[in-house]
Amino acid sequence: MLPDPLRHYLYEVESAVQGLPGVYVERYQEEILTTERVNLRIRIRFSQGFLLELNEAVVFEAGTIRHLGYRYHFQDGQNRIVFRYDNTPHFPELKNFPHHKHLGAGVAGCEKPSIHQVLKEATN
Repeated sequence: MLPDPLRHYLYEVESAVQGLPGVYVERYQEEILTTERVNLRIRIRFSQGFLLELNEAVVFEAGTIRHLGYRYHFQDGQNRIVFRYDNTPHFPELKNFPHHKHLGAGVAGCEKPSIHQVLKEATN
């Protein structure tokens, strides 16, 4: 059985995704690896073919939820990137390394956004 904070986190994510108007959820997968680790894989299709993919590796340790890895990728109907947040460690010169945001051809350092913030950005 998952610890309450991790169960609550998964419930909040699922509720936020279900609350999106006018979208089609192509994939919603919670892969429970251990009682303290879960991988999320979510694929949401918006109108005009926009696509949002949310991928997270989440652990509950020392009384807190921590993201081992994440990728939040949003693209338009022609498969062009609108934005992508991730923490792949390939831009060590950026502020807040390894967290960064891709915007078109550019990359900027940023803090890790929550899934709620990403959903809001994708729907605006």
